[in-house]
Amino acid sequence: MTTTTPTTRTLMPLSAAAALLIQLAATTAQAADLPPVPPPAPAPTRPASQPAAQAPVADPLAQARYLTRSLQWSAALDELKRVNATGSADWHNLMGYTLRHGKVPDLVAAGKHYDEALRIDPRHRNTLEYSGELYLMKGQLGKAQGRLAALSGECGATGCQQHAQLQAAIDRYKAAGNKFVPTTW
Repeated sequence: MTTTTPTTRTLMPLSAAAALLIQLAATTAQAADLPPVPPPAPAPTRPASQPAAQAPVADPLAQARYLTRSLQWSAALDELKRVNATGSADWHNLMGYTLRHGKVPDLVAAGKHYDEALRIDPRHRNTLEYSGELYLMKGQLGKAQGRLAALSGECGATGCQQHAQLQAAIDRYKAAGNKFVPTTW
């Protein structure tokens, strides 16, 4: 072995590969002296009534959610039609929301989608809020207050975002002389 000043390298006669082979051989020899490792215990079996765990599935509504957050109503509507998840309360809620906010709002179709979302999931907080706003758009304060009451029961004493937003929409409606005032973002 040659040693030089601190600014130069030290040269070794053994190559890195040879050193690795020597280390591997020593480890193998030591391993042969150890008792065999028992095989791992079998995985516990699940009861027949318990469903098998499944890998997470990508949200099929993710693109539609992005488009609605981006206020791209026409593209969101096209994406929702493409997905066509008619058995999903979330899908119906997004359809109602998108139809209500489009360039030409379709309040009748929006109401049908909100009703279907609540048929699938009567506790769907976003649908309770948005359908309450739809009622305000249609001048039906009593029905909007009914949705607010449902949210009060759903959200409990601490409240929730949906309850606060519908309450604010009702307050704006009343302050404007019973006229709907859209939320400004």
